[in-house]
Formats: sequence, structure tokens, C-alpha cells
Amino acid sequence: MNDKELVAQHAAKRVKNGMTVGLGTGSTADYFIVELARRQTEENLAITCVSSSIVSMLKAQELGLPLLAIEHLSRLDLYVDGADEVAPDNSLLKGQGADLVREKLLAKACDQFIVLIDQTKIVDHIGAHFPIPIEVMPFAWQLVQQSLKQLGGQGFLRQNSQGSGLAVSSYGSLVLDMRFDPKLEIAELDSLLNATPGVVEHGIFYGLASTVLLADNGVVKEITVS
Repeated sequence: MNDKELVAQHAAKRVKNGMTVGLGTGSTADYFIVELARRQTEENLAITCVSSSIVSMLKAQELGLPLLAIEHLSRLDLYVDGADEVAPDNSLLKGQGADLVREKLLAKACDQFIVLIDQTKIVDHIGAHFPIPIEVMPFAWQLVQQSLKQLGGQGFLRQNSQGSGLAVSSYGSLVLDMRFDPKLEIAELDSLLNATPGVVEHGIFYGLASTVLLADNGVVKEITVS
């Protein structure tokens, strides 16, 4: 069993009967979805699921997990997802898969947000390994880019995986991948991005994680956010 599978199974043990559970997206989240489906079948676990993306929705459907449309959701008990980076204050960077709107909606709506990572995701500061993805209204991207430059940001529109055009988020937005001065406090940057007109959502998840489960060489460490 690899570390991703181990940490996903550890998280799945937290799910109890009657819960509404948000399903993350990515390879670790896939293991979590598989384990939930196993528990539903073998342990008669009664749950309702909400997907953070079309990808996780299709995975859940394939495995027979009951799904609730996000349009009908007012709150949920638990959201489990991965992260691209985790800083010492447990702020997160997400969005390399460009499903930011749904992901942050679920992270804000849940009673508990469990983040699944391995050692490679631990960083000194947000933006250490990846630029910060910023979803923008397509007609406003140049104005947003200019506003972000005034904040010291540098970056460009994300290209699609084929390199033949621009990446488009599941929400229909364009994505600016921006780098900022690492000395800028992440709480301040979070607030500045939230206040920038034309920004739909961004990849800084500040103050949202409840618990970080870190898998490292077969051992799961739990980091509880104070």
C-alpha cells in the first residue's frame, strides 16, 4: 500500500453513518472515494456525497456512491481533498486542476476539512513550488492581471495541456498563474485577491483546513489546526 492509499484510508475511517461528505479531486482523493465505496458495500455505511469536480463525480457514480448536486447543498459534515502545497500555518495552495470554485465552496461549507498529503507537499511558504492560480472572468483578465502587477505579482494565462490554447476552469473561467513576493504575508495576499474585481476565485485556502493528514513512508501523522 502506498502513502496516498494509506492516508486516504485513514481519512475514510472518520466518516460516520448519516454524514454528507465532500469528495475531492486527484489521485489521493480517488483512493478516498474507493475506500468510501468499499465501506458502503461491506459495512452498510449510509452516506451522501457531493463532488468537487466532474472527475470525482464520475468516479463516485462508477462506484455506486449516492450523489447530491451542489445546488441542493446548504452545509456538509466533512470535506476530504488533497493540496498542492501546505505551509507551516496550514494554509494551502490548491488549483492545479482548476476546480477552485467548487473546492472552496465545499471547504467553506463543511464542519471539518481534512487535507490529505505526503511529505512532498510541505513547503516553507505558499507559492514555493507552484504559482498561485487565479480564476478570472474571461473578459476581465487583462484588467485583473494589471491589478495583480500593482500588488507585485508576475504571471500569465495558463495554457491548456496540449499547448494549443488557453486552459478553462470547470466554472468557465480563465486562469492566471501568478507569483508574488514570498515575504508578503499569506493572510494579506488572501485578502487582497478576495478584494480584486474580476477575480472569481483563487488557490489560497487560508484558515480553512481543520486537520492535515500527512503520510510519510507508511506512517500517518495528524496535524490538527489550532
